[in-house]
Amino acid sequence: MSPVRRGASLPIFNRIGVLRAERKMTRAQLAHLVDVNPQTVGALERGDHYPSLDLAFRICDVFDLPVEAVFSRAEFGPLSTEVYRPGRITEGSEKTSVPNESD
Repeated sequence: MSPVRRGASLPIFNRIGVLRAERKMTRAQLAHLVDVNPQTVGALERGDHYPSLDLAFRICDVFDLPVEAVFSRAEFGPLSTEVYRPGRITEGSEKTSVPNESD
């Protein structure tokens, strides 16, 4: 199954490399799990190709994530800026106090 060349007007961005790295998974290991060549995984990570719908679902199954967490039409920002951390004050938000038992 060969990947399709990525279109310039409708690019598909992905987090495959980041997800693979945080799971300490090699390209060869991911390729084996989704039944493709390791070079295909490299081409996907570089953005040289984008996956078929079937391959995208197989990749998402490996990472146990929904498609929109792995693939996007818009470029992904740093994952650290998208993670919700309770108690963190971000621009436009207010930290609310939590009443304790003595209140």
